[in-house]
Amino acid sequence: MKDEKVKRFLTRNGKSRKGFTLIEILVVVFILSLLVALVAPRIIGRTEDAKIADAKIQIRNFETALKLFRLDNGFYPSTEQGLEALIEKPSGGRVPNHYKEEGYLEQRKIPLDPWGSPYIYISPGLHGDFDILSYGADGREGGEGNNADITNWNL
Repeated sequence: MKDEKVKRFLTRNGKSRKGFTLIEILVVVFILSLLVALVAPRIIGRTEDAKIADAKIQIRNFETALKLFRLDNGFYPSTEQGLEALIEKPSGGRVPNHYKEEGYLEQRKIPLDPWGSPYIYISPGLHGDFDILSYGADGREGGEGNNADITNWNL
């Protein structure tokens, strides 16, 4: 009796049932579209938040490396020497006497900010011993929200 019910379920008009009906496919497509419509805006909004957080972390890493540079050499690199002084011993300006052979950044390169622009380094800074900033998503000074500047003195 059970085998007969299973056989009837698997067949339609005596033929075996293979594949999906158009209605089944449309229901699945509708459900997937609904999920994308609800989830996509939340994911897209988080991308800029992640970039801002990444820029803040990188600025903190620069601060730490600059403080180590100062501990070893007694001064911060000048604006002209820039952040590059953290990966390669400066040859111009005030030359450090106790420069760490492997540099002060683990990556051995100065990364761009998350939007592809170089970080700005000023020493002596207007807000402390040095200023480090990224102009944010728009790449221009000032701005609000995602376009706001990210600075070491406001972290």
